[in-house]
Amino acid sequence: MMQKIQKFGGAMFTPVLLFAFAGISVGIGTLFTTQAIMGGLAAPTSMWYKCWNVFLQGGWTVFNQLPLLFAVSLPIGMAKKQNARCCMEALVLYMTFHYFVNTILTQWGGVFGVNMNAEVGGTSGLAMIASIKTLDMGMVGALAVSGIVIYLHNRFFDTELPEWLGSFSGSTFVFMIGFFVMIPVAVLACAFWPKVQLGITAFQGFVKSAGAIGIFVFNFLERALIPFGLHHLLYSPFYYDNVVVPGGLYAYWAKLLPQIAASTASLKSFCPEAGFTASGFAKMFGCLGAALAFYSTAKPEKKKKVFALLLPITLTAIVCGVTEPIEFTFLFVAPMLFVVHAFLAATLATTMWLAGIVGINSGGLIEIASLNLIPLMRNHWQQYLLELVIGLIFTAIWFVVFRFLILKFDFKTPGREDEAEIEFGSKEKFRNKQAEKGGNAGDPKLELCELILEGLGGKDNIVDVTNCATRLRVNVKDETLCKDDPYFKAIGTHGCSINGKAYQVIIGLKVPSIREVFETLL
Repeated sequence: MMQKIQKFGGAMFTPVLLFAFAGISVGIGTLFTTQAIMGGLAAPTSMWYKCWNVFLQGGWTVFNQLPLLFAVSLPIGMAKKQNARCCMEALVLYMTFHYFVNTILTQWGGVFGVNMNAEVGGTSGLAMIASIKTLDMGMVGALAVSGIVIYLHNRFFDTELPEWLGSFSGSTFVFMIGFFVMIPVAVLACAFWPKVQLGITAFQGFVKSAGAIGIFVFNFLERALIPFGLHHLLYSPFYYDNVVVPGGLYAYWAKLLPQIAASTASLKSFCPEAGFTASGFAKMFGCLGAALAFYSTAKPEKKKKVFALLLPITLTAIVCGVTEPIEFTFLFVAPMLFVVHAFLAATLATTMWLAGIVGINSGGLIEIASLNLIPLMRNHWQQYLLELVIGLIFTAIWFVVFRFLILKFDFKTPGREDEAEIEFGSKEKFRNKQAEKGGNAGDPKLELCELILEGLGGKDNIVDVTNCATRLRVNVKDETLCKDDPYFKAIGTHGCSINGKAYQVIIGLKVPSIREVFETLL
């Protein structure tokens, strides 16, 4: 079950990879179309405004079509065969489902307590999806329908029909079955989802009333779940669905940007719920403090090597918001440090919230700049200056706490390992082995993938492969055939998170291309 949950979490992350550029586009477009910032140049009648508005509306594509995007993207990681065809089936059946919902509620809306004459949005519980007026089921509805389609695809795609029915095989057969399955699914959605919406509204009220405690608990869990690969499941409904604000925090904040940019009021006064996206503060300030502690406590003869290791992975955390490379350098050798790391991250997020500093702060500097600093700096520079001061204070706290714990408990953080613990000769040995076999070890990606495959027990031991932003996620048949975390670090990855038969090899941002090469070996 844990393997399936982790695989689902990785597959769900696929469309999230588009958000970085989409966020930058919205941030820049908002900056250049906000009259309070650009003056008369950004007047709605000016050519400047009209040109940049075209750019801005294009940037909104991803955020305006989130449910559709999730429905189409899930099969990429979850379908066991013919993923592209499954994506098409998911798109068609997702729209079919909403046409069913639209027609049912148009004819019998009163029975289900839904007024289809109401405007979409607000408290109506309605939304427009692919130009269909339907229930606002957000990402949850999209993932549920897509999950049903994936099951039908995996079960029936290869069904062999009589030759005279051959034109109904494959995707057509899946669509035929899915068409009739979606009818009762649509009826159930009409019957139960309005009640779920009432529950979501109540939960929103609870979260708002929880205040600082809610912010702390959420941000602590967001960090603490990273080793299990389940953090996506925690934050996705908050960021991209209606759990705390309509449309999710990303889209809601982006739509508020012109109003916030024109005001000098506290950021928190516009959207206090944005405190749930505060994990980026730990990525920028916390990872820096941790890296400084690692360098400070490294053995003198290893400091240069540790500096070369820490510089790129720390910059990756700060600039891109990808923390696995640095966090997995100490997660397994010093779990206590990671718990402290999660605690400090939650404390920093809560402190920022109490200081009135909120926004879309879940990524790295690029995302934070595009959705906060660039469009809002003019009227909110004082708060961002306070953010920098608080952040640097916490960098110092991270450094002092980590350094004390590393020295106190002699944690084997980077630069403090015993030489015998990691076999650094793995790559060279592999090259020699390939040379003996007459193989070609000239392609670095192919070489790395062959080393990973060897560490996972060979191709016959692989069940399936997916990836998220930084991890190659592999389920294996027999975990006793696999290597441990030090092996994966020795071959050039950032380590491996192991949970039973589920292995997550930490690659970094190049993981999509590594997965492509890896799959050619299977």
